[in-house]
Amino acid sequence: MSDGATTEASPAAREEALLAEARAKGTGATLGTWIRLSGPGWLQSAITLGGGSLASALYLGVLTGTHFLWVQVFAMALGVVALGAISWVTLTTGENPFRTLRDKVSPVLAWSWLGAVMMANIVWALPQFSLAAGVVEQNLLPDWKGTPLTLGTCAVVLGLALPVVLAYGRSSKGVRTVELVLRVLVGAVVLAFFGVVVAIVREGGGFSLGSVLGGLVPDLGLLVEPAPTYAADLAAARFPELWEGLIVRTQQEVLIAAAATAVGINMTFLMPCSLLRRGWNRGFRGLAVFDLATGLLIPFVLATGCVVLASADRFHGKADEALVADVDAALAKGTYLDRLDKAVAEGFAGDAAGYQRHTLKGPAFQALTYPEKQERAGLVMNLIPEADRRLAAMLEKRDAGALARALEPLTGNTVAHVVFGLGVLAMAVSTVIVLMLISGLAFAEAARQRAGEGAFRLGAYAAGLGVLGPFVWTGDARAWLAVPTSNFGMMLLPLAYWSFVLLLNSKKVMGDQRPEGRARLLWNAFLVPTALIVTFASGWTVWMKLGALGLGLLGGLGVAILASLKR
Repeated sequence: MSDGATTEASPAAREEALLAEARAKGTGATLGTWIRLSGPGWLQSAITLGGGSLASALYLGVLTGTHFLWVQVFAMALGVVALGAISWVTLTTGENPFRTLRDKVSPVLAWSWLGAVMMANIVWALPQFSLAAGVVEQNLLPDWKGTPLTLGTCAVVLGLALPVVLAYGRSSKGVRTVELVLRVLVGAVVLAFFGVVVAIVREGGGFSLGSVLGGLVPDLGLLVEPAPTYAADLAAARFPELWEGLIVRTQQEVLIAAAATAVGINMTFLMPCSLLRRGWNRGFRGLAVFDLATGLLIPFVLATGCVVLASADRFHGKADEALVADVDAALAKGTYLDRLDKAVAEGFAGDAAGYQRHTLKGPAFQALTYPEKQERAGLVMNLIPEADRRLAAMLEKRDAGALARALEPLTGNTVAHVVFGLGVLAMAVSTVIVLMLISGLAFAEAARQRAGEGAFRLGAYAAGLGVLGPFVWTGDARAWLAVPTSNFGMMLLPLAYWSFVLLLNSKKVMGDQRPEGRARLLWNAFLVPTALIVTFASGWTVWMKLGALGLGLLGGLGVAILASLKR
């Protein structure tokens, strides 16, 4: 099987000549040529700026205001270190790291990594189509509703994505065309969200430069305690421990999702594939690192930071007053009723009969007529103090449509719905394209075929099954689907990071090009702590979601990998 470098030899040779000419002219010319030739980093940006990043940034702002601004910056910085390492290995060896791992390091690790990439692609595709359908329905065409609009939106997104993906597999021209399309889409995302924040600032938005700078400083205390904004309501609440626990668990879940969506496990597979498809070699290693910084790090930090700021300004510490006071509004929100029911369970602890008379969940409650539900919900809302009801409402999940509606009084309809909506739609479309692309490349690698052949097309179609997302996930906050799927991705991510550590330090793999002395120390000083942090986050996620069984399965996989290491 070819790496794809053969078909790219002529364009790569021309690019290599351009780089040599630029280096002879000096630093300015070199930087200009790097900007002109960049591309693989923008592919990474297109996938990371998707539904997962939007949802995570949105809920980071809802839950913690600007306090968690540092999370996505820090996670992306770690990701750039890992992607830089795998780029260095790939361009040094000229071989796909999957094959290198399989043949020279550990077949169990190689196939576990590839299998995790395949699963993550299909899982992550689901929320992208849901996101696209939601933003068209709520922002761009609010007067149109129902299944026909959803079907039409999904068909358009799939119809736009599939030809672009198949073009990538056909030729070197297709590769560069896809990179250009995605660069335009990423630029549209960044400009749209930046425009929203500019509009908020011009209208006197509720965040200051000090709060923004403060949010870039890690505050690990929020891993175990609620954000300060909740303090007054918690002090007045009847059930403070209940709400404190819910807030902290939700903060933890969203923090992990934000870290996982910064650099997902499928991105670790895409980077080496895209480098090889461009035909790059050792002479492009500096360009590859520059490409990651300018095409991935900067757009991601700008776009997600703007979403966090907008969400914090509109939602953090603010309850939907209709939920707090209106029975019908509360009945329309099942998630809000669930939180109120937790308070009912606390209030009637040890009194099973009393709880059954007041519960807002279960078959008995659902069997009531609507007037009977109104009566019970009204009774419960009278029993639960306002501070508790406000805390329950503050935890309500919001989607892109809710943020757009909240922005409308400040920014006007055009910015709030059209500009913001187009930015979100560009996010969804670009991510669908790259997810289908990665899935195709992964299937092709597993089948030992070239990009563009049957396995590549099959893999692209498999990720395209995400088109079912809007029909299996029909809740109001469709964007939230990206949070649990991102948690799934975090569980698998250490497979890739430890692969990079092994490859970079392997004499068998790198030969006389293995970093030595100070260079090797520097690479490992960044890469090993990154892998340890990701492993800790993965273990924590597994423990939260699967408990001891999940940790046992991870441990078993680790033992199998160690046993399969080739000496």
